[in-house]
Amino acid sequence: MKKIILILALVFTTSIVFTSCREKKTTNEKIEEAIDNIGDELEDASDDVKDAVEDVKDEIEEIKEEAKKDIVKS
Repeated sequence: MKKIILILALVFTTSIVFTSCREKKTTNEKIEEAIDNIGDELEDASDDVKDAVEDVKDEIEEIKEEAKKDIVKS
């Protein structure tokens, strides 16, 4: 019985040491991290929009070329 109590006390002490040593972020650090994440997400969204615009431009160019070919054939 004493061994079980000593083991439980050791486990409890170890868990307290590791949880109390963990670094806690301040409110400012949390805000900065959130702003950085939002900035990264906005940058990714911007890249996606640019890619979509380029795809549309490519499609328009292809349609223009096909229309020119059709006009020449006529």
